[in-house]
Amino acid sequence: MKDMNDIHGNLIGGAWLPGDDCRPNVNPSDTRDIVGHYAWAGGAAVDQAVDAARAAFPAWSAAGPQVRHDLLDAVGTELLARKDEIGRLLAREEGKTLPEAVGETARAGQIFRFFAGEALRLSGDAQQSVRPGIEVCVTREPVGVVALITPWNFPVAIPAWKTAPALACGNCVVLKPAELTPGCAHVIAQLLHKHGCPPGVFNLVMGSGAAAGEALVSHPGIDAVSFTGSAATGARIAAACGTLRRKVQLEMGGKNPMVVLDDADLDTAVQACLNGAFFSTGQRCTASSRLIVQKGIHDAFVESLCRGMRALRVGDALDAASQIGPVVDQRQLDSNLSYVDLARTEAAEVVGGERLDPGKPGFYQAPALFLGAANKARTSREEIFGPCASVIRVEDFDEALATANDTEFGLSAGICTGSLKHASEFRRRAEAGMVMVNLPTAGVDYHVPFGGRKASSLGPREQGRYAAEFYTAVKTAYSQA
Repeated sequence: MKDMNDIHGNLIGGAWLPGDDCRPNVNPSDTRDIVGHYAWAGGAAVDQAVDAARAAFPAWSAAGPQVRHDLLDAVGTELLARKDEIGRLLAREEGKTLPEAVGETARAGQIFRFFAGEALRLSGDAQQSVRPGIEVCVTREPVGVVALITPWNFPVAIPAWKTAPALACGNCVVLKPAELTPGCAHVIAQLLHKHGCPPGVFNLVMGSGAAAGEALVSHPGIDAVSFTGSAATGARIAAACGTLRRKVQLEMGGKNPMVVLDDADLDTAVQACLNGAFFSTGQRCTASSRLIVQKGIHDAFVESLCRGMRALRVGDALDAASQIGPVVDQRQLDSNLSYVDLARTEAAEVVGGERLDPGKPGFYQAPALFLGAANKARTSREEIFGPCASVIRVEDFDEALATANDTEFGLSAGICTGSLKHASEFRRRAEAGMVMVNLPTAGVDYHVPFGGRKASSLGPREQGRYAAEFYTAVKTAYSQA
């Protein structure tokens, strides 16, 4: 057991506390590099955190919007000021290249500052009643104690875009980050604590999904659960929340299509697909994992895309020459490689996808294309969550649109075309929560709604002003003068 002075503890009730155990945070670029040791908590710590949040809720929910604004603004300002330092931590613990990691940290800062403003803008309605002499007032109130469960692929942005609106709306929070990437969530906890967050308003509990996560979702003191992660885990959380009759918000991934029509600008299409499919090592729920290409441009597109893919530099996340970092851990790498093998059995031609040896212990994989893939193949239906994309050839726009929509998921969808007609029709008919035209399917703004349809999402949207739909409850009051 490490000395407690060397362990990053859980934040519960305003105090930094040890867990039942501690775990090393390992750099996937070089597994010899230990980012730090982090407390590992179970059900007892969750009980303590929820109790602290419930005790803090009456005062925090009654605090004025200026108090919430000032706290969130201070955290956002410091995240922006320290984006290079925190971005380096992010790159070490998750494997995202340093420019992407710094950019994600800046986005987290912008999110906190945006919701600082939203704390001042939370509004209701005053309406006339249909009955004489009666006034109607519609207001938004905080839900209560909210459990936030976040994934490893955006370890600072996703905790930010859940925590900031929850606090802005007057809720108290228990955050459980992914066990692979506790470091960035711990920084958010440090900053909230430093800038005067009252004890119990924000609590950080680090641990496994099976222990801390399950205890949090099933705890009777939780009023709402916001989760981002796998579809299988999301389904279990939805079932549990339904039984307990509590509010739930789920983001569960995608199998996102990028349609490339004959009239597309070839360079624009190739760059959009390289970015969408392979940047962030393909570890984005909005990644372009199905490239649906019309027959007239297919061969030229594939030739150019393969050339661009082979030129991408895979390496250490901190190396300035790297364009793609490592896979997050051995289990994810093994899963990716198993899909590469599966693609061959499904009659696709596989380009790339092999494990790479850069001369240091890490989880490196070359990006992969599955050429001649069928949309019914497993590699075209299941979310791989790695640098792998299927190329599916189609005859025309109608087949492209039908193929794009032929999936259980519906998070993001893109089209590359020079036709305003096709772009407009695709925006209207694509069965996805977000649609991109001549842009990568990944890459979104922080001030507008984020979310999908079908198996990708459940519940109100995240981000922007729409976040209030989840983090508040609407009350309608009638009064007679």
